[in-house]
Amino acid sequence: MRIAMIGTGYVGLVSGVCFSDFGHDVICVDQNADKIDQLSAGKVPIYEPGLQDLMLKNVEAGRLSFTTDLASAVAGAEAVFIAVGTPTRRGDGHADLTYVMAAAEEIAAAITDYTVVVTKSTVPLGTNRSVKQTIAKANPAAEFDVASNPEFLREGAAIDDFMKPDRVVVGVQNSRAAEVMGEIYRPLYLRDFPILTTDLESAEMIKYAANAFLATKITFINEIAGLCERSGADVKEVSRGIGLDGRIGNKFLHAGPGYGGSCFPKDTAALARIGQDHAYPMQITETVIRVNEEVKQRMVEKLRDACDGSFNGKTIAVLGVTFKPNTDDMRDAPSLTIVPALIGGGAKVRVVDPQGRAEGEALLPGVKWMEDPYHAARNADLVVLLTEWNEFRALDLKALARKMTSPRMVDLRNIYNAKTAKRGGFEYYTAVGRAERVGI
Repeated sequence: MRIAMIGTGYVGLVSGVCFSDFGHDVICVDQNADKIDQLSAGKVPIYEPGLQDLMLKNVEAGRLSFTTDLASAVAGAEAVFIAVGTPTRRGDGHADLTYVMAAAEEIAAAITDYTVVVTKSTVPLGTNRSVKQTIAKANPAAEFDVASNPEFLREGAAIDDFMKPDRVVVGVQNSRAAEVMGEIYRPLYLRDFPILTTDLESAEMIKYAANAFLATKITFINEIAGLCERSGADVKEVSRGIGLDGRIGNKFLHAGPGYGGSCFPKDTAALARIGQDHAYPMQITETVIRVNEEVKQRMVEKLRDACDGSFNGKTIAVLGVTFKPNTDDMRDAPSLTIVPALIGGGAKVRVVDPQGRAEGEALLPGVKWMEDPYHAARNADLVVLLTEWNEFRALDLKALARKMTSPRMVDLRNIYNAKTAKRGGFEYYTAVGRAERVGI
C-alpha cells in the first residue's frame, strides 16, 4: 500500500519508518528542507533507540523515502497521514490546529484518486470532521474519507510500542475507510494485537482520556509521596502495595519531580479546555495540572533545604535534564522549572545528560555542560539526580562523594537509598516520599 506521511516530527517519522517495515511504500513529507536532506542522508534528527537502523534498512529496501513535495507524495497515495504538531495555543489552552488544517488544504489540492486522510496528530473532538469539511470545500470533486488514528508511543520505546502495541485505535465513518485502515495494520492483526475500530469522536477522546488518566496516576503518587514524607511512610512500599492490586496496576506509580514531555502537559491542558467549551469542567484533570506544577515547586524547596536554605554561592551538579531517559526531548521537563530556580537563587549549575545538550543549551542558559557525573561533582556542594538515565543507576558513590566539597545528594528519582548513600560517603541524602534519610 502506498502511504504519504505529512510531518517528520517524532510521531510522523516513527510511524512512517514502522509502516515501511510492515512492507508498505511510504513517503515522508516535511516543509523543512534541511530536515529532509538530513533524513535522505541517513541521519535521524531525533534520538530514539533503534530508529536510525530501522530507517536505513527500509530506505535500502526501497520502501521509504523523503521529500518536501507534498503534491507528488499525496498523488496516488491510498492513505495520507497527518502527523504535524498541535502545540498548546497561547492564552487559552486549546490545541493549535493551524498545521493540521494547512496540511488538509494542501492534501485537498493533491488528491487524485480515492484516499483515506488519517489524522495521527493529537487533536480535539470534532477535528476530523473539520478536516473533512476543509478538504471537501477546497476540492469538491475529491473522493476521500477521513479517519482518526491516535498514537500511543512512549519516547524511548516507540518502535516496540508501534510494533507490539497494547491496542491500535481507528475511528472511521464507513466500512470502506475501515477496510483501508485494516489493510494498513494487517501485520498487527495477523499477530493478534487488538485493533479497536470506532467512531471519529470516540477515537479522538480515547487519546485524551488515556493521557489524562496516566498523568493522574503520576500526580496521585507524587501527592502521596509528599504525605509519606510528613508521616514517615515509604512511597516505594506504598506504590508496591497498591500496584499489586490488579485493578490499579504498578505502572506510572513511581514518585518523582512531576510529569513533563510532549504529551501529558499539552493533552491535559487541551482536555481541560474541551471540558470548559462543553460547559462540563474536567475537575480532576484541572487539579492534576495544578498539583503537577506544585510538585515541581516542592522539589525546588527540597533542594533549597539541602543547601541550608539558600542556593546562593553553591555549586550544584544536576544529573539528567530531559523529561525522561532514552530521549533528547526537553519539552515541559521538570528541569525547566528546577534548574532556572537554582540559577535564579545564585547557584552555579553543572549539567550532565547523555542526550539533552542539543536542546538544553538554548533552554537552560547559564549552566555548564559536563561530560560525566564525576567531573560535574568536583568541588560541588550538592548532586541532584533529576532524570533516571541508566548511566546514573550504578554510580561509584564513594568516588563521587570524594570529589565534592560537601557530599550531599537529593535523589528525585529514588534510584538509591539512604543506607547506600551513607555507605558511599554522603553526609546528606534525601529522596522523594521516603522516610529514610541521611544527615537530616
